[in-house]
Amino acid sequence: MPESCNSRPFSWLMKSCFPNPQDPSSNPLSPNPIITVAATSFSFLPDDLLLECLSRVPSSSLPSISHVCRRWSLLLHSPSFLYLRRLNHSIHPTIFTLSAPLVASLRLQNGNDANTNDPLWKVASCLPFPLASLDSFSHARLSVIGPRIYIIGRNEMFCYDVWSGIITSRCSMIFPRKKFATAVVSGKIYVAGGGSRAGATLEEYDPDTDTWRVVSNALRRRYGCLGAAVDGVFYVIGGLKIGGALGNEITRAATAGTEAYMYASSMDLFDVEARAWLRSRAVPGGGCVVAACAVAGYVYILASHAVELSFWSFDARRHGGGGGSNGSGFGKWCRIKSPPLPAQVRLDSTVRFSCVGVENKMVLIQVRGCIDDLLRRSGRSVRGLKEGLVLIYDCISGEWSRGPDLPEVIRRGACVTVEC
Repeated sequence: MPESCNSRPFSWLMKSCFPNPQDPSSNPLSPNPIITVAATSFSFLPDDLLLECLSRVPSSSLPSISHVCRRWSLLLHSPSFLYLRRLNHSIHPTIFTLSAPLVASLRLQNGNDANTNDPLWKVASCLPFPLASLDSFSHARLSVIGPRIYIIGRNEMFCYDVWSGIITSRCSMIFPRKKFATAVVSGKIYVAGGGSRAGATLEEYDPDTDTWRVVSNALRRRYGCLGAAVDGVFYVIGGLKIGGALGNEITRAATAGTEAYMYASSMDLFDVEARAWLRSRAVPGGGCVVAACAVAGYVYILASHAVELSFWSFDARRHGGGGGSNGSGFGKWCRIKSPPLPAQVRLDSTVRFSCVGVENKMVLIQVRGCIDDLLRRSGRSVRGLKEGLVLIYDCISGEWSRGPDLPEVIRRGACVTVEC
């Protein structure tokens, strides 16, 4: 990729900013105007003016202009570009479900969309993912920075650019992890949990330098935990206990069953800027957290109670005191309407859910491929069981609605929302 751009294909945009010297109507005060226009190129524009121009480019053209030169590519992936796109109402949050070698995308309709038809999933023909990594893909976690999806596996990591469709290899985590928590805070990725040794540390990834580093010890070692981030705080949610407790977080007198229960329904809070752990919180109704995500300043949690599900929101916005080392200043838990699951959906260990935030909505997705694989191995019948269900919760009205089912070809996929 060249360092500077060749602006010839985009000269029409610059010419429209200057009068035509051959057009007498451009200056009605002079019958024979003489206008000298200096040769102008996009490469001479300062970054702020260039960003203003690029932010108005249609979304369909972003993949091509990101390859013009390195400068343009950096500007397109900067926070300032996304900020200007939001101001121009050119951002369209889209759900991506990756199930190598396929990728499906779903753009929910909103008030700014001219098309009022029901949204549908669009499946790409083939995701250019390394064949050697396909087996471990289903256990990977996804994090998003701008238009890039970071696919974080146990021993490897990849970056998928949704504009160009290109996948590149990135530096892997310091400690191999599996079923860990991850979230993005201030343009950096944070991971915690996922193994005995790995679960004792919290790592930070800087995409600019492609490096990982340990930033803190963990309060508790968790496996199968989930992550979310709100207002500069990284939430490590649910999971199972691995090894002994760290520090005095759990009393020595507690039984193993009580400790496991506390882990499955609790969440630890890490203040990224202060580099300090805040007071832990637990879901009031207990249960096992099976899905979680952040939406508009709240953390939404779906908990399983063996035969039923409960749905909770936690006000994660800082109030007054700014959080503090003890977690003060945060809001409270609120139980809200549970998702209306059809009778065909089983509520046991064979079902896996994923949830993502899309503007002021929370989208709950029942992952395909989990029920049939487990039941076929056990010899049980799978006829009549429902998979791929998509439910949408409106965080403003508090109502659930049905979305388009996940495509049948997408199985054991991981879901994430991208602004593009």
